[in-house]
Amino acid sequence: MSKEPKVAIIPLGGLGEIGKNMMAVKYGENILVVDCGMMFPEEELLGIDVVIPDITYLLENREQVRAIVLTHGHEDHIGALPYVLRQLNLPVYGTCLTLGILQGKLKEHGLEREAVLHRVKPRDVVNIGPFKVEFIRVSHSVPDAVSVAIHTPVGTIVHTGDFKLDQTPVDGAVTDFYRFAQLGEKGVLALLSDSTNVERPGYTMSESVVGQTFDETFRQARERIIVATFASNVHRLQQAITTAHRYDRKVAVVGRSMINVLSIAHELGYLKIPDGTLVELDEAARLPKHKIVYLSTGSQGEPMSALTRMAMGDHRQVEILPGDTVIISATPIPGNEKLVARIIDQLFKQGAQVIYEAVSGIHVSGHPSQEELKLMINMTRPKFFIPVHGEYRMLIKHARLAREMGIPEKNIFVLENGQVLELSRKSGRVTGRVTAGRVLVDGLGVGDVGNIVLRDRKQLSQDGILIVVVTINRESGQIMAGPDIVSRGFVYVRESEPLLEEAREKVKGALEKCTERGLTEWSSIKSQVRDVLGKFLYEKTRRRPMILPIIMEV
Repeated sequence: MSKEPKVAIIPLGGLGEIGKNMMAVKYGENILVVDCGMMFPEEELLGIDVVIPDITYLLENREQVRAIVLTHGHEDHIGALPYVLRQLNLPVYGTCLTLGILQGKLKEHGLEREAVLHRVKPRDVVNIGPFKVEFIRVSHSVPDAVSVAIHTPVGTIVHTGDFKLDQTPVDGAVTDFYRFAQLGEKGVLALLSDSTNVERPGYTMSESVVGQTFDETFRQARERIIVATFASNVHRLQQAITTAHRYDRKVAVVGRSMINVLSIAHELGYLKIPDGTLVELDEAARLPKHKIVYLSTGSQGEPMSALTRMAMGDHRQVEILPGDTVIISATPIPGNEKLVARIIDQLFKQGAQVIYEAVSGIHVSGHPSQEELKLMINMTRPKFFIPVHGEYRMLIKHARLAREMGIPEKNIFVLENGQVLELSRKSGRVTGRVTAGRVLVDGLGVGDVGNIVLRDRKQLSQDGILIVVVTINRESGQIMAGPDIVSRGFVYVRESEPLLEEAREKVKGALEKCTERGLTEWSSIKSQVRDVLGKFLYEKTRRRPMILPIIMEV
């Protein structure tokens, strides 16, 4: 009797978190990867720039990995590619704008020549090993977004990517409802669906609603208008440019990522900019105030972004003036609320009128709310359901929603990153786990900052550091100079002389004890100094600074 064929679904990122989306699909000796994203660091990741998925599993099976397919051009779906392609130079499949944005990123990393990029369009079907991969148009907050249907010998797996069911998208490219329904009619083995907005009832509003709000705001604004949004939200940029042109205003762009995306989208024909609308910043400064709109990065309150620098008054070319209208056209990403609130306060202090999501229809999400999620399940009618893209509570709520839609509990799987879900035509079960987790990128170092370094950074940030320098005679073990104590971030030296003097005596005492006991091992002497000093400082200050003894021999 022949063994029943099985296909495995292995999430390597994006489950139980927002960001670093990455999913592997394995059949026989073949692995296909969907998306390759990064996420921004949480507060406790001190000094880390970005977080990317751990691809140990792919590296261990590198001869089986066939390709990476991309659903759209957002950082949380393509941001890790420059790091991953260095280790695994795989062919990458994506739509025109997705690859356009990716090429810009690869250029920055000096990888544009090595990467093998294949352009696809909605309704294309590509054969990759035993997989037939079909791309299906969906709406999202970046144009050219697709879902992927992966046809395997076991059945069809539909991965929605990020989507919303927008009936009136800005570019007129409506979700391919017909194709989803056709797949549902033929039979879908598994649906992997976006869980980001599962907590919101009803439908997500159409992107074109923002255009109406822009129109109203631009009509009422008497002086300059500054619009801050995500650089990748090309539809939003289009609406701002169109509205500016309608009210006879020129548009100037502030912020490197905004300039990059704007030029890529314009070059590829995804942005229509009327002639003479775009002006340089220095020209904008000479125009009357009621004739100018600035498009800016910084809708998340990022410390180095254009809007933050304007609000703090340290942007080289643009300052906030009383009477400015600032539109923040984005919702704070979870964890960024404080940063955004601080910028809004600062803008009000500078005399600007600020319009932000909490009080207006100035932003709509790019993700589906409950009714759209139900519609996706009803269109595809999958045998198995796996919620993806979301924090754990979102995955659980999405699973509950699927149960209400009539999918049996035993066919719904809430997975964690690294779990291996094996599906046959009839049944599914979690059969094991592969290495998955996060790799921290700090400057040029990828993965060289681990828990120990982060623990040290945390300690340094909380209690500071104390460096003890002693010079010892190699022969006799006598102290020749010191101990000298240098303090950073622990106490202010000038005001703490008595404390540091006492600390010096303690170190001296510890060293003399070592000599008496005949201890000559540097590591033993250092640990004695650390113990004595640590105990003494904790008694005196209730703080635990990092103590670094440095011993020099003469």
